[in-house]
Amino acid sequence: MSAATRFADHILGTRFADLPPAVVQAARVFVLDSLGVGIAGSSVEGGEGLLGVASGWGSPAVAVWGRSARLAAPAAAFMNAWQMHNQEYDCLHEAAVVHAMAAVLPAALAAAELRGGASGAELIAALAVGVDVAAGLGLASRTGFRFFRPGTAGGFGAVAAAGRLLGLDRPALEAAFAWQLAQTSGTMQAHTEGSPILPVQIAFNARAALQSCEMATLGFAAAREVFEGPYGYLALFEGAHELEPVLAALGSDWRLADFSHKPFPAGRATHGGVEGVRALQAEHGFVAAEVARVEVMAPPLIVRLVGRSPRLDAGASYARLCMAYAVARTLQNGALDLADFRGAVLADPATHDLASRVETRDDGTTDPNALAPQTVVVHLRDGRALHWRCETMLAHPSRPLTRDQHLEKFRRCLAFSAQPLAANAETRLIETADRLEEMADVRLLATLAAGRAVEA
Repeated sequence: MSAATRFADHILGTRFADLPPAVVQAARVFVLDSLGVGIAGSSVEGGEGLLGVASGWGSPAVAVWGRSARLAAPAAAFMNAWQMHNQEYDCLHEAAVVHAMAAVLPAALAAAELRGGASGAELIAALAVGVDVAAGLGLASRTGFRFFRPGTAGGFGAVAAAGRLLGLDRPALEAAFAWQLAQTSGTMQAHTEGSPILPVQIAFNARAALQSCEMATLGFAAAREVFEGPYGYLALFEGAHELEPVLAALGSDWRLADFSHKPFPAGRATHGGVEGVRALQAEHGFVAAEVARVEVMAPPLIVRLVGRSPRLDAGASYARLCMAYAVARTLQNGALDLADFRGAVLADPATHDLASRVETRDDGTTDPNALAPQTVVVHLRDGRALHWRCETMLAHPSRPLTRDQHLEKFRRCLAFSAQPLAANAETRLIETADRLEEMADVRLLATLAAGRAVEA
């Protein structure tokens, strides 16, 4: 039996009643978090240009979050996926290194619109199995990634969620995976250069997922070994891999329950450094002017992802993936905010002087996908060296955000909507997410996220 068949059996055989309470609760939290982040992403530079292009991709049908625009379903999934990841603020599965919701949720809500509605319980089940596929592919890898896994693996998760909601049967769902393999894209070059094209790679794969589900009904003979074949996804995109443990755990290990929040609007790999300097400032009361230099010791993946040198001319996408910049802004302000990656602050000379004295070093960890532990040492001008260490970063499931922290982040995101939301949108979104499994029709979520007023 192929991996595509086993994934399809899990996708179509899972009932809402099969989901543990922890998965349902995680869905409530991360649907709200994802919508908030996606709304904030509507005002990121470049959005109007992308919206203009996407508007030509078919008849309007699906809402774009934080905007009055409606687009064809694949185009709306494209825009919403880009908005979710364009600030590096969306949730992720750390062990898999996959921002699965960025592709899965936009595709799932677009699919709900296409079929004329879906219940909250149906959405949660679709998200759960979609995340199982996307995160499972990341967990199967035994190498550091060359391709942009949140996009490549995320696209297959989006196929799973959208295909379930659209009513594909098993042969059609297996065919949809084959169509998705033909469209999968996204390398780490954009990440390496800090290019704003990076989040667009998730958007491409989310859009492709809806197209894959549509083309799966055409009757083309589909490739069978989509994931495990010699030129299948894992061999080509990941290299060394071990998929069998992932497949064997389907239905018992629910990956959505293992998701981490993003407490800070920068690459997850920066979060140990950010938390460390915040904790040391809170304990010792020093200010940025007293700092001589900062060392962050972390696994090699951290160095690879965010150990880059700060650059005055680099722009927001580069800065979000720069440990030195994130640590410097945190030292200056005691926090890291969405506003730290917009406008003139990106070229602030004082920030870059401080950032030039932040070094990220490999601690010798052998796991190529590890994000922790991280150790921070702040060297003060008076000669003191202050140490902090974490084994797991803040907002990992073992160190979750409180509800107040979760809602504070959500509310801050709404302040960055490209267009003003309805007066009751914040309250209604929170109330709706809190009873997500009771919703008769999840299209209400998209309506509220697009800023439209809805009667209580």
